Amino acid sequence: MKRTLLSLALAASAALSASALANSNSYTLCSTSGCSSAGSSSVSGSYAQTKYPIILAHGLAGTGGIGYFYGIPSDLASNGAKVYVTQVAAFNNVEVRGEELLAQTKTILAITGAAKVNFMAHSQGALDTRYVAAVIPGNVASLSTVGGVNHGSSLADAVSGLTNIPGVGTLAGAVLSSIVNAYATFASLTYGLSYEQNSLAAMKQLSTAGVNAFNASYPAGLPTSSCGNGPASAKGIAFYSWSGTGHFTNILDPTDPALALTGLAFGGNANDGAVGQCASHLGTVIRDNYNMNHLDEVNQIYGLVSIFETSPVTLFRNQANRLKVAGF
Repeated sequence: MKRTLLSLALAASAALSASALANSNSYTLCSTSGCSSAGSSSVSGSYAQTKYPIILAHGLAGTGGIGYFYGIPSDLASNGAKVYVTQVAAFNNVEVRGEELLAQTKTILAITGAAKVNFMAHSQGALDTRYVAAVIPGNVASLSTVGGVNHGSSLADAVSGLTNIPGVGTLAGAVLSSIVNAYATFASLTYGLSYEQNSLAAMKQLSTAGVNAFNASYPAGLPTSSCGNGPASAKGIAFYSWSGTGHFTNILDPTDPALALTGLAFGGNANDGAVGQCASHLGTVIRDNYNMNHLDEVNQIYGLVSIFETSPVTLFRNQANRLKVAGF
């Protein structure tokens, strides 16, 4: 009798485990070394279940893997999406980061068997994904940028200007760049990754002149007016963007004062502390004045965002649903 009860208990436990596994959805971290599961979420519905996998592409200084998009991959997965978070060099230009992302995108296409992907990119990730979309347009269904540096950054202009001061600027820029590059290299190594870091090249790329040069070669989705919408689609790819104009959004967030300070580089024009309001525009502009700063847009740091604004996690989830409804 005891053996029968034990057998029944073990069978019930195994059934519950199998049921939980069947109702879970994993999210994946990819790098130049390949892709591996980074966690899983219990599936609560199919609200974000897009036809094609979603690739989250980080911006400048991204070294935290899944953590860069705080709480976003797990939420998308719990709502049915197949989510892949990519990792490229924290500091470098699009020629380097874009090629790293291109290789990872091809890997994701291969392991999923999907014909296309949906990109959701933050900050400099906007340029990386636009590069990939130009190289393999037939494999990209949509491209959504969040606080994307689509028309350059006045902050990057200011930093580049300081490094161009004769004598002092050149030396200071070289020293600071070495420190930043060393930090990014060390941070990447803690995740078992190794990338070529070049912060000076990144700043040059993100300057207004640098992005203007990039846009001349990769114009898909760009607005024709200074602060308007771009075409909803180009080369078979749907383009979207959203961004914020906040600085002090949560009294507990220690990074808010820093972003308020960097926001001064924009000369009074609306910005999120790193990217100007109009400079973020690409394709269909969902909204460009959320009460969010540049880190809030990806739910950083640690979810300390405005309690009076729509959650960044909700915005990503809603965008996935928008793509689902559109057939992507």
